Amino acid sequence: MSTTLYGLEHVRRYRETDGEEGHIWKEESTILLLTTTGRNTGKETTTPLIYQLDGDNPVIVASKGGAPEHPGWFRNLSKNPDRFRARARVAEGEERERLWRKMNEIWPHYDEYAEKTDREIPVVVLERA
Repeated sequence: MSTTLYGLEHVRRYRETDGEEGHIWKEESTILLLTTTGRNTGKETTTPLIYQLDGDNPVIVASKGGAPEHPGWFRNLSKNPDRFRARARVAEGEERERLWRKMNEIWPHYDEYAEKTDREIPVVVLERA
């Protein structure tokens, strides 16, 4: 378990060890690597994100720690939801509420983040292509 990994170093160690370092992170949360194409730059960026499976589909939360704006990876996905081995969609209504509770089971800080911002934090389902 690697609780001190962040950002690019997290991505590097995850890839070098095929997830042996970096997949299990703080508070036993699980991490996936999401690669998006920049909406302005066209460059690929990889971000380590907490996830949980809902059936076969990974679910991630665009919290950015409760910042007022969405994270860059989410804005990239919104512009290009089909440019991956998975199609990204934002959960809504009852599905969003169910998945929000599910994600808070593994990372209870999401509720704290929601209290910091006026925006509704998106819950993103990555449906396998």
